[in-house]
Amino acid sequence: MLRALTSARLSGAFVVMLTATFFIACQSPSDMSKDDNAIAPMAKQIPLELTDHGDTRVDNYFWMRLSDEQKNAETADAQTQDVIEYLNEENEYIEGKLAHTQPLQEKLFDEIVGRIKKDDSSVPVRDRGFWYYTRYSEGKEYAINCRKASGDETRYDDCTGEEEVLLDQNELAEGHDYFAVGGMGVSDNNRILAFGVDTVSRRQYNVHFKDLQTGEMLPDMIPVTTGGATWAADNKTVFYTRKDEQTLRSNQVYRHVLGTPVEDDVLVFEEKDDTFACGVYRTKSDAFLVIYTSQTLSQEFHVLRADDPMGEWRVVQPRERDLEYGISHYGDDFYIVTNLDAKNFRLMKTPVNATSKENWEEVIPHRPDVLLEGIDIFKDHLVVEERKDGLNQIRIKRWDGSMDEYLEFNDPAYTAGTRSNPDFNTEILRFGYSSMTTPSSTYDHNMRTGERTLLKQQEVIDENFSPDNYTSERLMVEVRDGVKVPVSMVYKKGTERNGENPFLLYAYGSYGASMDPYFSSVRLSLLDRGFVYAIAHIRGGQEMGRQWYEDGKLLKKQNTFNDFEDVGRAMVDMKYTSPEHLYAMGGSAGGLLMGAVMNQAPELFNGVVAAVPFVDVINTMLDETIPLTTFEFDEWGNPKDSVYYAYMKSYSPYDQVKAQDYPNTLVTTGYWDSQVQYWEPAKWVAKLREMKTDDNTLLFLTNMDAGHGGQSGRFRRYKETALEYAFMMDLEGITE
Repeated sequence: MLRALTSARLSGAFVVMLTATFFIACQSPSDMSKDDNAIAPMAKQIPLELTDHGDTRVDNYFWMRLSDEQKNAETADAQTQDVIEYLNEENEYIEGKLAHTQPLQEKLFDEIVGRIKKDDSSVPVRDRGFWYYTRYSEGKEYAINCRKASGDETRYDDCTGEEEVLLDQNELAEGHDYFAVGGMGVSDNNRILAFGVDTVSRRQYNVHFKDLQTGEMLPDMIPVTTGGATWAADNKTVFYTRKDEQTLRSNQVYRHVLGTPVEDDVLVFEEKDDTFACGVYRTKSDAFLVIYTSQTLSQEFHVLRADDPMGEWRVVQPRERDLEYGISHYGDDFYIVTNLDAKNFRLMKTPVNATSKENWEEVIPHRPDVLLEGIDIFKDHLVVEERKDGLNQIRIKRWDGSMDEYLEFNDPAYTAGTRSNPDFNTEILRFGYSSMTTPSSTYDHNMRTGERTLLKQQEVIDENFSPDNYTSERLMVEVRDGVKVPVSMVYKKGTERNGENPFLLYAYGSYGASMDPYFSSVRLSLLDRGFVYAIAHIRGGQEMGRQWYEDGKLLKKQNTFNDFEDVGRAMVDMKYTSPEHLYAMGGSAGGLLMGAVMNQAPELFNGVVAAVPFVDVINTMLDETIPLTTFEFDEWGNPKDSVYYAYMKSYSPYDQVKAQDYPNTLVTTGYWDSQVQYWEPAKWVAKLREMKTDDNTLLFLTNMDAGHGGQSGRFRRYKETALEYAFMMDLEGITE
């Protein structure tokens, strides 16, 4: 790791020392080995009165919050040690409580990993005279990024070039508990690779440069970025985005020239509005560099010719409240996907030298029943990604108007979308397809002839697996206000609706993020043991169009929670399951969902799994020093406004914990999480232990070396998945 694992950074020795010291004082080794004798941790209480808008809240666990300075200090202070002791106590407790499931966890892990092809590789993509791909070697946790020089061939199978290893991430990851590569980009002359590295799991990447001709790393190193660097056309100038080191908001775009000191890099754009975040990219045409700055309800784009990196940037359309747009370049025009007078978005175009909105000309009109999600531009074709009735659609149009058609898909619930298509001068569209019974598939579609070629389908290493063994369904469930919510479901054939099936209901429901139905070989471990798995496409997502999102945010957020509860009750009423066998799962903002429904309908679920849950809503949204807070105001509201304060408090999981029975619950977090700070779930669990009136299991796991995305590596992450599955199976009496 870049940062020494000493004291507060928690070297293994330090963790072990704290854990051992703490538990010797609390329990005997014999007690710890017995599930029934494990003593549930009870965090100390230090009452803190917090008053806002004349309302006083007493927070007994505010002390669990540590600053980054405390976490990174050379010597841990008393508060840090108290926090670490508590987290270790919880980790020891869950280990003890689930000790009897260890054989099952190991079996599940072996199953999950065993289905994954170890020496797998991605479908190569051709770009600037090379085929680029990623491969994995058996026994290795990380990817190896490669390329081969291409000729005139249109298929990788015809390529005779020798493999060139760009990055062996396994070598770079040696000695690090956590490792992740950010954006990768190659210069126009194909010689220099820029890539980001994060070894802390805070999504703060150091950008490095590698000379692909010599294999040497260049001395240039750019710290605290979003992950990648965007090349200008001169092969020596890059643009990158820096993060505020406290809030982690990406707020500055810099220009760097290879071979010059990073300290001399030029600031070319700074986003001073703390509700916006910015970034930089290059258009598919390669003609323009683009700086974008965005928030939930507004975007702004600045452009610069890629062959003039020292030139002046110009704005496309100045930001306006509630005006969203995105740009693509083709010929003499920018093509603009926008919500201008179009809730579900429409497509416009404008000359590159006259870009303000009064010059925009409509290409595809707004449709109230179709959400226009994005476009991809080719020499002869325009590809449009849409969403209708909650499902993806891929539409292909010829620029000359001679063709306008949709690709056909047969599954009742599926996900489909374009993949990497960097080549502008091609008639081949690369797209991906998956359903709840069909493994992830990559196709090439000839847009001229209509010929479709399956390039690769995810291989499931299991002699007993067949898609024909499973059934998927798409239901529309009417909820309490008359709205119909889509539900995608999969289960093993022969499953009866008898009210006895273990049933896992998943949802997210925030940020307009659509949770599309997809295949998971990991999920087979549940299905083969009798579980029904379902995704509730609740409001707050964008599955049913933009209004679907708007009806599940801000002062309408309660719809998200009601939808999930009502879908769960419908599954019970339809005899798919019963409250004794119903489980709920969600992560991040989906973890907030879990906390909210646990408070309002605890009797509906036998168990809940909440991963990195956003549960301390008011405290987090009141503190603008916490990473990403200001960027979230348009999603949740600003609690400095009394109206939003009162509404947030009405559903905030931490604030609404009360003396009542709660379902069996498993909560997970990462100590270095930059998106949902570890102290949110830690406080929530402590308060649940204090208030709950039942004897149900409450478990809390903190990964001391991970952040929001959990453990790094190809396989290690499934240890936690196996634990989550074992938790639910144990409640069902499933032992193998």
